[in-house]
Amino acid sequence: MPAQQKKIIFCIAGVLSFACALGTAAAVGTQLWVTGTILCQTGALLVNATGQEMDKFIGKIQYGLFTGERVRQCGLGGRPFQFSFFPDLLKIIPASIHVSVILFCTVLIVFALVGAGFFMFNAFGSPYETLHGPIGLYLWSFISCCCGCLIMILFSSEVKIHHLSEKIANFKEGSFTFKTHSEQFANSFWIVLVCSLVHFLNALLIRFAGFEFPFSKSKDSGTTTGAVDLMY
Repeated sequence: MPAQQKKIIFCIAGVLSFACALGTAAAVGTQLWVTGTILCQTGALLVNATGQEMDKFIGKIQYGLFTGERVRQCGLGGRPFQFSFFPDLLKIIPASIHVSVILFCTVLIVFALVGAGFFMFNAFGSPYETLHGPIGLYLWSFISCCCGCLIMILFSSEVKIHHLSEKIANFKEGSFTFKTHSEQFANSFWIVLVCSLVHFLNALLIRFAGFEFPFSKSKDSGTTTGAVDLMY
């Protein structure tokens, strides 16, 4: 492939990596990882609510990796409550999983920036070391993609398996019990998914630029080796 086309491909990949780093950093700081509704089960059972009466006992909840907000409704209108994971909720959430999600988000941001820098270096410079060349580009893209996948797996398990929304909804609630009525992953979670797909796309762009995959042997080397063996 001509050098000019390679430069364009590497510039596109570098811009995409940089955009992913900014997008992930913005996603980490928002409360839009999970949104949903919570049902005040105790209040609904006390008045035997049915049909449209249930709406008076359904509140809202949304949270991210650091902070969130819930609106509890137990028949007397919405009561908003702001909360923070650190240090308020550390005793009721799976802290090791939650901290791991934040850690992998940090790694994803760092390696996305590193990948963007090396893509630009390969576009406008001359690769002179292995980690500056194609193997390094595959490495940064692979690490970033894996981190994005781990973030989604760990956070999904925290929400679905460990019932994070219910634990948050029942935080500091004495006599009332809340159940998750509905929940869905919000924009910030899907940003991480898009970033993972972008890093996978970057690996394909590297291959499209004419670089072989790491640890792959070219046919020419195999043919040459066979010819040498026949001589002996």
